[in-house]
Amino acid sequence: MAVDEKRFLEDLHKLRQFGASGVGKGVIRPAYSEADIAARHWLAGRMAEAGLTPHFDPVGNLFGLAEGPSLLMGSHSDSQPEGGWLDGALGVIAALEVARSSEQPISVVSFQDEEGRFGVTTGSAVWSGELDLERADELTDHTGETFGCARASMADCAASFVDPGRFTGFVEMHIEQGPSLDTQGDQIGVVTDIVGIRNMVVQFDGQQNHAGTTPMHLRRDAFQALSLFNTRLNDQFRNVVTPQTVWTIGHVDLHPSASSIVPGRARFSMQWRDGDADRLARMEEIIRNTASDIAAQSGMELSYGSLLGLEPVAMDHKLRKALEAAAEQIAPGRWRRMPSGALHDATNVSRMMPVAMLFVPSIGGISHDFTEDTAETDLVAGLKVLDCAVQKLKSSM
Repeated sequence: MAVDEKRFLEDLHKLRQFGASGVGKGVIRPAYSEADIAARHWLAGRMAEAGLTPHFDPVGNLFGLAEGPSLLMGSHSDSQPEGGWLDGALGVIAALEVARSSEQPISVVSFQDEEGRFGVTTGSAVWSGELDLERADELTDHTGETFGCARASMADCAASFVDPGRFTGFVEMHIEQGPSLDTQGDQIGVVTDIVGIRNMVVQFDGQQNHAGTTPMHLRRDAFQALSLFNTRLNDQFRNVVTPQTVWTIGHVDLHPSASSIVPGRARFSMQWRDGDADRLARMEEIIRNTASDIAAQSGMELSYGSLLGLEPVAMDHKLRKALEAAAEQIAPGRWRRMPSGALHDATNVSRMMPVAMLFVPSIGGISHDFTEDTAETDLVAGLKVLDCAVQKLKSSM
């Protein structure tokens, strides 16, 4: 049975109504929010209608289970605080449509908290054993709420963890979240590998004081320490990183955050990504040494949160070849092999089974923003490649 393009697009647009931002097609659907939970219950209903058995696990991962051994497909349906409508959602809805049409058993998953409200791809990390549930429950978001408290909001529908042994592999379709496909006019990207990531919180504690009467040379200004750290870190990384390496200070919390008070505390996130595990370790060493030097120079106390991260992962050869053959059939001459600079649930799942990923273009390379979008022709092309790859996998067995 052929995939139904119209139904696929309708489901995508229906899903974006949960947590619709009112700005373009953007969504506000963070993990465990009312919109996120409502969306998951709607997805569970669609899974049941497709003949799958909906199953919520203890952390809110939603599975639509086929009978017997099956290929697992999907992504996530939570969003960034200001998120796009396709990030994660595309992979879930595409998997659901392929499951409806395929003669091969396909199970579908929407992982919880991929966007990292509490950690790094938290839902799939717990399911895969990368992160212990007890440790996960202690993780906090930027407001101080714990993961354990947040997941309690889904306790009424939670069941046991799904046995990963029932799945033969995992394939995740996603938007690229970068400019390569869009600028080159390509329609499909077949992922070769996913970069590794490290993430931790750094905190400088100085001395809160009056902004009008405290001389500059006597200040122990935590924000000035952060500013100096950021500038010096870029210089320290210069001979270590490659053009593909990225690092970000994405969240900053100043205390007491008042215009007439010298900040006494600067707490900030530090994240870095690269495809080489040794380089990631070297970057961590530089970050810690630089922070220590700045703290000593500026009269700061220095502390760190837990270091979270995932290792670089290569895609499974057999699954990738099926995607490549399908891409050439559906989009001849308009596809490419490419690495993923973004983190995905497939990284965690690779601990348990073979994995592969498929990308479609992001218009303007924009993601994690209300303006995130992809042409419908490209969305449908990705769906067709996914479906074609499943057929090729079946014929090769």
